[in-house]
Amino acid sequence: MKPQNLFALSLLLASLLSPGLVSADDYDGEVVVITVDSTNLRFSPSEVTIQEGDSVRFFWSGQLLPHNAVAEDGTFDSGDPSREVDYTFVFELGTNGTYEFVCEPHESAGMVGTINVEPAPVANESDIVQDGDQLDSEEIQDDSSSIHLDAIYLVILLIIVYFVGRSRGGTNLGYSNQENTDQEE
Repeated sequence: MKPQNLFALSLLLASLLSPGLVSADDYDGEVVVITVDSTNLRFSPSEVTIQEGDSVRFFWSGQLLPHNAVAEDGTFDSGDPSREVDYTFVFELGTNGTYEFVCEPHESAGMVGTINVEPAPVANESDIVQDGDQLDSEEIQDDSSSIHLDAIYLVILLIIVYFVGRSRGGTNLGYSNQENTDQEE
């Protein structure tokens, strides 16, 4: 294997094996789950209040009757009525307002709901300074230890790649083809 390909492969493996590079913790929004009360043909809860940046997850499984969740203004639509639904909608910045939604097959039975989306709080400079002061050393240490683990994984992977290359007879791992042709002569 060419050294360039070996290097690219090692970087790919390092990115796949390194934990913490992208995590769900990076997402700041809350997730509110709305399910179905099949006995009364109602959403549960039928009314929620969230902030911009939060998500609403419509989730139900094993229902006797098929359901869906469709915003009356067309903002979101969980799809065709189904007994198994797992649909999430993120209310991005600028989407504050009230959203009425229905279960299309059971709207006449009163299966309706409301999502109230409040504007996201505005961060001003004093809030940022106060939040920065509230970071304790344990939080900072947790973040730095994750970075150290990533670096350790990368170094270990590169060492393994180096020794595998040497064990296959690759004594010269240089990038120049000129050097390889000089040694063969």
